Amino acid sequence: MLRSLYRCLLRLHPPSFRKRFAEEMLSIFDQAAECQARFKLLGDGLVSLARQWALRPEFWYDISPAPTAETASDGIPSFYTLDPFRPRTAAVVHGLLLTAVVFCLTCFAIRYSWIYVLHVHIPEAQFESSSSFEEHAVAPASSEEPEIASRPARDTQNGFSRSLRSSPAGQKPAPSTLPVPELPQNGEGISRPAPPGRAANVTTTAAVANAAQNGAIAPAAESNPQQAGVASAEPEPTDAANQAAAGVTSGAVRNATIDAPERQRVIDGAIANLTKYYVDPGMAQKMAAALRAHEQNGEDEAATDGKAFAGLLTQQMQDVSHDKHVVMVYGAAIAPEIPRPPTAEDISAYRKEMERTNCRLEMVRVLPHNIGYLKFNSFPDADICGTRAAAAMAKLNNVNAIIFDVRDNPGGYANMVALLATYLFDRPTHLNDFYNRGENTTEQSWTLAPVAGNKLADKPAFVLTSSRTFSAAERFSYDLKMLQRATLVGETTSGRGHIAMGRRIDDHFMIRVPDIKVINPISKTSWEGTGVEPDVKVKAADALATAEKLAEKKIADKL
Repeated sequence: MLRSLYRCLLRLHPPSFRKRFAEEMLSIFDQAAECQARFKLLGDGLVSLARQWALRPEFWYDISPAPTAETASDGIPSFYTLDPFRPRTAAVVHGLLLTAVVFCLTCFAIRYSWIYVLHVHIPEAQFESSSSFEEHAVAPASSEEPEIASRPARDTQNGFSRSLRSSPAGQKPAPSTLPVPELPQNGEGISRPAPPGRAANVTTTAAVANAAQNGAIAPAAESNPQQAGVASAEPEPTDAANQAAAGVTSGAVRNATIDAPERQRVIDGAIANLTKYYVDPGMAQKMAAALRAHEQNGEDEAATDGKAFAGLLTQQMQDVSHDKHVVMVYGAAIAPEIPRPPTAEDISAYRKEMERTNCRLEMVRVLPHNIGYLKFNSFPDADICGTRAAAAMAKLNNVNAIIFDVRDNPGGYANMVALLATYLFDRPTHLNDFYNRGENTTEQSWTLAPVAGNKLADKPAFVLTSSRTFSAAERFSYDLKMLQRATLVGETTSGRGHIAMGRRIDDHFMIRVPDIKVINPISKTSWEGTGVEPDVKVKAADALATAEKLAEKKIADKL
């Protein structure tokens, strides 16, 4: 056993060394009768192995065999020896330095290829003084956060979160700076959100912005330096996601067999809801005609269970409209059509989630050349997150240009869109209109009253976009582009501008119908279906570097 190990050890020696000394060393090992002596020879072999590979380069290459040792007349073999070789100290130092340089270059090459070749996002930890606004690294959100969601006070048909500046169509609000009232404290310095269906207090959002700008409110992130900013994104509509968004109660879905009369009832209900509520009446008629044609041709008869039938109808409607918001949902039990107001538990859970994720604010920092950078992965409710958003903007108040990064932003609340846009104007500005076809009403969205002490109203602004930019993030980008207030850099956005609501058909079927559309007062249209085209089209991964160069040029032109 030990002899086999010793032979393996000799095989690991450099080739030239083995040819010269392997047989003699093995012979010496065989002559060692005691086990202890053999273990010593094994140890010597290990030391020899390290020494030959590290310090004896003359043995590294296979050379022709040495001449056969001449045997003296007395039968004792003679050996040829080489002069001992030891590297100079300078050579060792140079070798260590070269190894360190090669290692660093290799790490940089691997990281560069991940980011710029494979487009892998690597979050970076940001370090600033303890007095600065806390920065958080977040995994990017990658899919749409719909306008309709299960969290409280979300924009819905029956209950817009009206913290945005709103007024009847055609009526312009008076430009006046709102006072800063005593804010009801709840641990964050902000008030509770208004329930759906009731207008939230416009003064609250504007007051939070003014108070933060004047230093009356400290950045909320500083109160909890250990807070991790983890963004959550909602995936592309799956069965489970559609059921949750449409109001399907929790529990196992009873995928029961359906008959012809039930199919007829569901199709009639879908056509009635499309005709009455869909934002585009002409497209609603086309979808209705397509559903009826498929039914008359018997193409629906193959779908004998609820889940398959709902998927089939969804496909038929989307083939005509190309509107991913139109979805037929099948569930075990459909909730009532009128949503219940959020409970105290709902509001508390949403508030805790926003605290845990730092209101989806991923990074706030000042780049070289005094360029402000704000990356946020959602537009959360301004009544909950207005303090943090205002503190972030206050931190960037003295920059020479500002970059908003919404490349991983799936959307959110209209009141947060209005709050952030307020910092880019010196007077209340009309952003867009929300047209509700079911109620035949139009609600305007304006920026808030100017924030006291704000210095960003005349500074160059840039918005970074990508194909992962959805909904309210698209609205923010589109409004600033139409107003020529910001330069968009990146990729064309996803093109989802409608707002949908679930409409109950029966105990098991519900259809999501986009009944509210956004209308820009300048273009008289929106980005639905087409997306928002950037002013400077580059890959999303290159958008930040491109925007920085553009900002540097604009800053230099102003000097």
